[in-house]
Amino acid sequence: MSRFFITLSYNGKNYAGWQIQPNGMSVQQTLQEALSLILRSEVKVVGAGRTDAGVHARGMVAHFDWEGDPFSPGDLVCKLNNFLPKDISLSAVRQVRPDAHARFSALSRTYKYYVAAAKDPFLHEYTYRLFFQPDLEAMNLLCGVLREYEDFTSFSKLHTGVKTNICRIEHARWEMEDGLSVFTVRADRFLRNMVRAIVGTLLEAGRGRLNEQGLRRIIEARNRGEAGDSAPGHALFLERVAYPEAVWM
Repeated sequence: MSRFFITLSYNGKNYAGWQIQPNGMSVQQTLQEALSLILRSEVKVVGAGRTDAGVHARGMVAHFDWEGDPFSPGDLVCKLNNFLPKDISLSAVRQVRPDAHARFSALSRTYKYYVAAAKDPFLHEYTYRLFFQPDLEAMNLLCGVLREYEDFTSFSKLHTGVKTNICRIEHARWEMEDGLSVFTVRADRFLRNMVRAIVGTLLEAGRGRLNEQGLRRIIEARNRGEAGDSAPGHALFLERVAYPEAVWM
């Protein structure tokens, strides 16, 4: 049995998220069906994590197992790209060690969130439009506070069934990129809805409604009702999933 990692990008607009859903098409289901058809055998795909409905990815990673005839990874990428819909694209298929896991072997995930303070017809599908210019300095002050904590229950969707809400944020910062306010955050793992809840909360600081003490109170309350509203999913991108070099064959 051989295991392979797939690296892919997708526009999440037309999908109910990454994970297979009882009602609605998912990226996982679309990829799994295409892979099974091309390899002429049922294939199960396991992702590095879940993205919510409407969320995009530039560097999602998934794995699948194969015990059939050998194939060329490069040819498989070409065939899948020709078969998959235009909003999903593969960049690589690489063999990994049999015990490597797309989710559990990952060292970190990096997300970016894009905020626009001006109307732009070419960006409105991928940015969250605000009607004020957020104070990046105030938000970055609170980003430093985020890195001091590990329990992010206050930023998690309720009743997700996970065993722990502990996450270790390695990097969190707002910067201006081409006229947009861009939030980049990297952690070992993320809870359901966590990035969008953090963005919505930090934007309260960006408009002068939340200070350092207020954020500490929210985090320490371990209560989702204390944090701000979740920012919309259409402006969120999974940028990268990092792995140790030892996973690759």
